[in-house]
Amino acid sequence: MPKIDVLIAGSGSAGIFAATWLAIYKIPFTILEQRAGPLEVGQADGVQVRTVEIYESFGLSEELLREAYHILEVCFWGIDEDSSATAKGGIKRMSRSIDTEKGLSHLPHVILNQARMNGLMLGKIQSVLKDQGRWENGASNGIEYGWAVKSLEIDESLASDPDAHCIKVTASQGGKDELWEAKYVLGCDGAHSTIRKALDIRMLGDTSDTVWGVMDIYPLTSFPDIRRKCTIHSAAGNLLIIPREGGQLVRFYIQLPAGVQPKDVELADLQEQAKRIFSPYTIEFADVFWWSAYSIGQRLACAFHAHGRVFLTGDACHTHSPKAGQGMNVSLQDGYNIGWKLGSVLSGLSPPTLLDTYVSERSKTAADLIAFDKELAKMFSRKEAHPGEFSDYFRKSGRYMAGFTARYEVSVITNGGGEGAKLAVRGVTVGMRFPSAQVIRFCDCRTVQLQSVLRSDGRWRVVVFGGNINLEDQRVRLGKIADALEALTRQYNPSSHHIDSVIEPILVLNSKFFETEQERIPDYFWPKSGKWGIRDLHKTYIDDEHYNSGHGHAYEKYGVDPIVGAVVIVRPDQYVSKVTTLEDFDGIAGFFRGCMNDQAQQEATC
Repeated sequence: MPKIDVLIAGSGSAGIFAATWLAIYKIPFTILEQRAGPLEVGQADGVQVRTVEIYESFGLSEELLREAYHILEVCFWGIDEDSSATAKGGIKRMSRSIDTEKGLSHLPHVILNQARMNGLMLGKIQSVLKDQGRWENGASNGIEYGWAVKSLEIDESLASDPDAHCIKVTASQGGKDELWEAKYVLGCDGAHSTIRKALDIRMLGDTSDTVWGVMDIYPLTSFPDIRRKCTIHSAAGNLLIIPREGGQLVRFYIQLPAGVQPKDVELADLQEQAKRIFSPYTIEFADVFWWSAYSIGQRLACAFHAHGRVFLTGDACHTHSPKAGQGMNVSLQDGYNIGWKLGSVLSGLSPPTLLDTYVSERSKTAADLIAFDKELAKMFSRKEAHPGEFSDYFRKSGRYMAGFTARYEVSVITNGGGEGAKLAVRGVTVGMRFPSAQVIRFCDCRTVQLQSVLRSDGRWRVVVFGGNINLEDQRVRLGKIADALEALTRQYNPSSHHIDSVIEPILVLNSKFFETEQERIPDYFWPKSGKWGIRDLHKTYIDDEHYNSGHGHAYEKYGVDPIVGAVVIVRPDQYVSKVTTLEDFDGIAGFFRGCMNDQAQQEATC
């Protein structure tokens, strides 16, 4: 019977993201997928801005942005009425708005089919395994297609032993059963999750009476905004337009009349309803790529794990309507969250208690999603209480729909206390993703978005806002924090690895670019690294004027006083763990002591 560190049921977005992290950490995994091969056509397509940032962190954003449709504007259409509020018949454009608030991110909101999104990540897994020399041509390389998971059992007597393969999973292929043993199992197998059912975890919630149809079509229409994201409220019903990648394909979400049952809906019903909603504009359908009908359901699992060994992700633990474009995003971010934590635990860098934070962080995120989805569905379906009510709500919800409101609560990896947190509260919030600002990379004078430096490669970052290194007192202060960080970093770094392999230092100075010299920068911020032990000069950045790109004003954006400086500890998934002062050596050491294993002690006992 096969034994594996992590068994993943389902190769959807959550499963693939978790597997990518495991590959990066060199942790053996197996994905069991019921389909005969990779997803060819997915129904999800909305890619929120936060998700684009995550793809950038894996080095995949250029390909994603090249292929995707970019949503830059939203148009709001309503009933065409005269000055006395008498309907004139048909619809008219009421207003239009920027899609994503300026300054939230350096990246856009886009549309790309889930199959292609998953394909990009599968390519990332392949490149990681090839770089590590672990890719085998013609082999499954951790992804087994055509396997249906049938059952799961946990040996509770072994669950407290971190090295035990205490979970047995039975799956079948071609009528033949096989048994896998695993240390951990991820249930990424969708709304009808076999893993969830095997654990007897119930989904709580209900299904509304509102029925919606969805279809991907090639339209022939006189409607002027067909290549813009639009919401349409008409006397004949409501409709949401999502232009798709490729220049011609468009998705319609169509609210159907009360009393309609999804099983009774036919394609002709959706097309006729769309024609009525678009009046007085004409619309015909050159072709229909895909269509469906569904009732809105919002459900949340009553538990996200069992015995700290089996974890649910994505639709296996939360379901909702698709109109806000959140489903694929929240699911893949579940996998993004649990993946690095499993990798850190199984590679011996962190204790198993780190996994508790997946449950606390993602269960709250899922609950927030359900609450938002209920409110959005209600707003979309009912008549506006006053003109512009829905567009106002849509704009106010922009940060949520962009993926920027998730805030993880205090835990061993989210330390929100202390006076130091007040240094950067305007621009950096503990428990939220590290925002971006333009800086200049000192070694080559290249403008860089600071967030893009925080690659998803398994490393923690200590971002040091060191002030002006050309002032003697600030240079001395920077030297002291560098010495303290170097000693701490060695404590959590395997002795055979370069010093920046687990905790990477990032230095952001407020000095004048032309007055700064490399030799003034403490050695810790340009350590020997890589295959040949060449000094890495790419860790120091300047907040100053650039020849071509202007001034990023990073210190101002992050809310850091250059005279005081600050230290920001960032998790491997780009979320902020701690904000403190340059003098808080004990606080920084105490933080890492709570979530990391002392490698020197581990090596001494081996």
